[in-house]
Amino acid sequence: MENLNNIRKEYGNEGICATNLSDNPFEQFAKWIQEAIDAEIPEANAMALATVGKSMVPAVRIVLLKKYDERGFTFFSNYGSRKAKEMEENGHCSAVFWWGKLNRQVRIEGQVAKISREETVAYFNSRPRGSQISAWASPQSTVIANRELLDENSQSIAEKYTQSVPCPEFWGGYRIVPSLIEFWQGRTNRLHDRICFYKEENSWTTKRLAP
Repeated sequence: MENLNNIRKEYGNEGICATNLSDNPFEQFAKWIQEAIDAEIPEANAMALATVGKSMVPAVRIVLLKKYDERGFTFFSNYGSRKAKEMEENGHCSAVFWWGKLNRQVRIEGQVAKISREETVAYFNSRPRGSQISAWASPQSTVIANRELLDENSQSIAEKYTQSVPCPEFWGGYRIVPSLIEFWQGRTNRLHDRICFYKEENSWTTKRLAP
């Protein structure tokens, strides 16, 4: 087997300091994700979402952030999926963004809950027709016999809804309401910068963590 010890990347020396750090973590996130988009990082809105249900076995997967504001970070899923069931069993989750080209990551911890039906339907109606059909066609996280089943389901849904495709009742959005947001900037010699925002009542406290 290949030895991975020699895989090394030396990070730059651009750090996080008072002059380039906002006192509002959402404003800081907005700045960083826009810089990731400007750097043409593929799917800069992709985040690894970690959940733990009553089995106490953690699971992580990549999902796409679709909206963020002062209320939190929003993504969408089938309500029957494993992550949905685990979020129902344990109302806490964690997410991380990795923007390797910029040597940055953002880590989020918080409570998670479904968004309103109105918000879900509004987003669903903005999706491409193919994505709308796929939401109906895929019994997410269940065992299926073969790929053909998905193709057949898609064809059936397309034939059923020849005009607009309604939003399924079993599909919708979730919002992570953060209690912690950490900004990580890679630095030389692995002495990275870590700035952590902690939610305390209705305000945010900032602390620097050792790498």
